[in-house]
Amino acid sequence: MSLKLSKAHIEQIKAFKKNKRALISFYMFLILFVISLLSEFIANDKPLILKYQNSFYFPIFNTYLDKDFGGDFPTPADYKDPFIIKNIEQNGWMLMPIIPFSFNTVDYDINVPTPSAPDTKHWLGTDDEGRDIVARILYGFRLSVIFSFLLTLISSIIGIITGAIQGYFGGKIDLIFQRVMEIWETLPQLFIIIIIASIFTPSFWSLLIILIAFSWLSLTGLVRAEFLRTRNMEYVKAAKAMGASNFRIMFKHILPNAVIATITFVPFLLAEGITALTALDFLGLGLPAEYPSLGDLVRQGKDNLQAPWIGVTIFIVLSMLLSLLIFIGEGVRDAFDTRKNN
Repeated sequence: MSLKLSKAHIEQIKAFKKNKRALISFYMFLILFVISLLSEFIANDKPLILKYQNSFYFPIFNTYLDKDFGGDFPTPADYKDPFIIKNIEQNGWMLMPIIPFSFNTVDYDINVPTPSAPDTKHWLGTDDEGRDIVARILYGFRLSVIFSFLLTLISSIIGIITGAIQGYFGGKIDLIFQRVMEIWETLPQLFIIIIIASIFTPSFWSLLIILIAFSWLSLTGLVRAEFLRTRNMEYVKAAKAMGASNFRIMFKHILPNAVIATITFVPFLLAEGITALTALDFLGLGLPAEYPSLGDLVRQGKDNLQAPWIGVTIFIVLSMLLSLLIFIGEGVRDAFDTRKNN
């Protein structure tokens, strides 16, 4: 049985690779995500490395004080302070990232009203607070993808376990779960989030928990149907006859087949998670202002129509990100479609 599954997986991977659009989209998404993981090394207001008085410092990894570089204050060093820059250059050197701004760095040296247009200093301009748009996109891309990954992973685990219990045991357990799910699905998700946001400011983890509470239903029906279909098959009956426990039968014999069916939905769930976070941030119900947010750039594009570069840029970024995930999802769906492969 394991050999058949191994061969089947190999054939499915080959089928996915034959879909050029899906394969190119997968590589592009992977490259963009890896680049976003290196955001601190690409866009930061701290040097990558500096040498001062024959000693090396790594400000990205450690916090150094103003007095460490000839200043007078026991506060974190400001590497854009002319006095600090002069001291470092006289006693060593420093290497800044290619974009010398982090996602929350306000450029006070801009001589035009913000949001400022793209130039050699800010490649895509700044937002209405003087923050670099490229830096905010890099950090916001990473935050959105990681948030959606966690949302998809945790909600999928909950949904798969719930669907497995329903489908395997059936009867009253299945009936009770179905009624609870019907009630839960009718709850107004947006209104609940509005109420919670009015009580306290959502954080990354609290917002993740709120969205998980409603998104775990997405895979439950599919897994339940797969367990209902396979629980009476011969290999399941044989496992019961040999004295295997229900837990072992569910998660060793039946679940691998059910997981294959659910994998096809993962890229679409990732796209839904990114869309949900962006929409909530756009409405002001998502992450606090100190987080880099693609939804905040969407809102700024709407509020600053006189600065079309903001709206155009975030439209291209979101369209590209969601399109890549959709193309990957279509490729995975076609590769794992047993009817098509057969």
